[in-house]
Amino acid sequence: MTTLPVQVVANLQKIRLILLDVDGVLTDGRIGLLPDGGEIKFFSVYDGLAIRLAGKVGWEVGFLSGRTSEEVEARARELGVELLVQGSRDKVKDFEKILKERNLEASQVAYVGDDLPDIPLLKRVGFSAAPRNAAEAVRYCVHYVTRERGGYGAVREVVDLLLKTTGKWEKVIEELDQTGIMIPG
Repeated sequence: MTTLPVQVVANLQKIRLILLDVDGVLTDGRIGLLPDGGEIKFFSVYDGLAIRLAGKVGWEVGFLSGRTSEEVEARARELGVELLVQGSRDKVKDFEKILKERNLEASQVAYVGDDLPDIPLLKRVGFSAAPRNAAEAVRYCVHYVTRERGGYGAVREVVDLLLKTTGKWEKVIEELDQTGIMIPG
């Protein structure tokens, strides 16, 4: 398992919300344009399961995106993600609104971002992460850089790390074992 600095591990115990950028984090950053003007995005099933697992231990998961897309809305609905902010022109302002609405401190949030507009949030939250293919400046300002690329399980890697570091991994595995689903550690 990855070794995190002691202060970062202490911060993880406070996490109540996992906030995710979408394009480049939940997707690989590519957008396929269809002949009818629509678009197509690909999401990882591994990330989807991670979002569900986070909910099982009481963490809320939200999406904060600068773009707007029906595909993202559909994915959020499918995963039971109620906190969905799309078309954000000012992520810091939208983040402050989220904190106020949920009565949270920035230190209680984990944020995963991949590009320059994410840096102000990555610097403010209790835990920050970026996919390995994030912009170089982003990779230098986060607590953790994943081995996986965005759209290919980076969110799953972050959630697994949070679960294991906070001692919640065993609870998730035990619960899955009781349902007859065996998940390797």
